[in-house]
Amino acid sequence: MTRPPTVSATGRLRAWAELLRVSALASVPGDALAGAAAAGARPGRGTLWAIGASLCLYEAGMALNDWADREEDAAERPHRPLPSGRITPAAALAASAALTATGLGLASRAGRPALTVATALATTVWAYDLGLKHTPAGPATMATARALDLLLGATATTHPQHHATHPRHRAFRSLPAAALLGAHTYAVTAVSRHETHGGSTRTPLAALAVTLTVAGTLSTRTPPSPPPGPPAPRPHPALPFPNPGPNPDPHSVRSHPGRPHLGSLLALAYARTPATLLLHAALNPSAALTERAVGGGIRATIPLQAALAARAGATGTALGLLGLVPLARALARKVSPT
Repeated sequence: MTRPPTVSATGRLRAWAELLRVSALASVPGDALAGAAAAGARPGRGTLWAIGASLCLYEAGMALNDWADREEDAAERPHRPLPSGRITPAAALAASAALTATGLGLASRAGRPALTVATALATTVWAYDLGLKHTPAGPATMATARALDLLLGATATTHPQHHATHPRHRAFRSLPAAALLGAHTYAVTAVSRHETHGGSTRTPLAALAVTLTVAGTLSTRTPPSPPPGPPAPRPHPALPFPNPGPNPDPHSVRSHPGRPHLGSLLALAYARTPATLLLHAALNPSAALTERAVGGGIRATIPLQAALAARAGATGTALGLLGLVPLARALARKVSPT
């Protein structure tokens, strides 16, 4: 029987960083923040709980993914932490279970609706890793998980002036943003199915088409919908000028729409991040170029989230999310996000 190799403390930390793909973590907080913006509310305590839950469930999925694929990785990617013996399968599975429980616990602090969405998210993640990943339903399942992550932020964030707003309404208002994020995730996941062997030209081209479509949709400005609440009073017919109605709510991100050009600029930044890499992978469908295209798609999630926030009128959130881009690039140079 072969004994596992002795690993130093530094080596163990690096092994866990590889297993959990910490370089991709920067793409996670923007889901909840974009969901809060799409729901028409500023980030608050509930949003922080949602971000913490999202980070835990994301890492739970990473650990479970390698546990489920340990035999396949032993043949195709023996350098991964589990087949190389740096982390035991039991430890990876235990970490996934612990992270899932922690994520659900954090979501429960944001309220029952957020816990319901987080439970659906956790179920989707486990279903993907344990069975659906290698089926035709794999990309759609991963897209559903990412869309649910955005809806988690929407349901966890409450509007400071409209506490009575039902979380179902906030989730409904966030569905268009969740659909765009899900479409991007579907495209990246479809390409990732070829990153080990390469050989696909149509999939990167299809992903490029999806990217350009999402970017085009984000570039189309839509008037922000008013926050939930009683309708403004109608102008009095006897007044020479229309009644301006109540003062705009200073707490609503909708009352401070983003700059007219910011959403288009962020949409361009989003499309530019993976477009060249996807085109290269289509022209030369090698495993190396396909893997680079997948990494570019993961990094593009951050400008996509920023564009979604800007489209909802949350300029500050959008600009704040852009600050995560340098962090994601720095981490990707140390640990591969795929």
